[in-house]
Amino acid sequence: MFVKDVMTKEVITVSPETTFSEAMDIIRKKGIRRLPVVKNEKVVGIITEKDLLSASPSQATTLDVWELTSLLSKLKIKQIMRKDVVHVHPNTPIEDAAKIMSDKKIGSLIVLEEERLIGIITESDIFKVFINMLGAREEGTRYVFRIQNVPGILSKILYLMYQCGGDLISVTTYEKSEEEYNVVVKVRNLKRQEFERKFLEGIPSASIVDVKE
Repeated sequence: MFVKDVMTKEVITVSPETTFSEAMDIIRKKGIRRLPVVKNEKVVGIITEKDLLSASPSQATTLDVWELTSLLSKLKIKQIMRKDVVHVHPNTPIEDAAKIMSDKKIGSLIVLEEERLIGIITESDIFKVFINMLGAREEGTRYVFRIQNVPGILSKILYLMYQCGGDLISVTTYEKSEEEYNVVVKVRNLKRQEFERKFLEGIPSASIVDVKE
């Protein structure tokens, strides 16, 4: 799966000359958290709701309402936007995009193709991918296995599930080491008692850590 498969293609943008009030109004009305800043069809920055709130005068200010309104009407996005915009290509693998966001502690990445803005991918998009990959919205039985790092063990488990009527929904691995690793398998229509009996009898190199319907 690639960034282009889950990114938002219709990106709402602002210009460097957009005022604070205009940007805040867009964010609140559209229900979004960030706005790429575009000048002459090129991305020159990004502004987030957090940036805008940080730029607002504190509640302890002595300015009256008129003075506040006047001050914010003069504040331009170019004065508070972030210029170091992190971007990815539409063909970037989704896991690479997630890693970049995690490593850089940011909530979104703009998507550029030949320096042209064609989309934006956010942490919410990544969460949706994660939910789909784990089959979280589908009904079934969720197994967690601890498996010795021996070739062919996982395929034996999955084949045994198939033999016991199982219809595979998802498979995910985590906590890998040279000796063993964990696997989360979600499956529907499995004959649990038959499967677990045959599993204990025929696959000694793995154990069932957890089972949930």
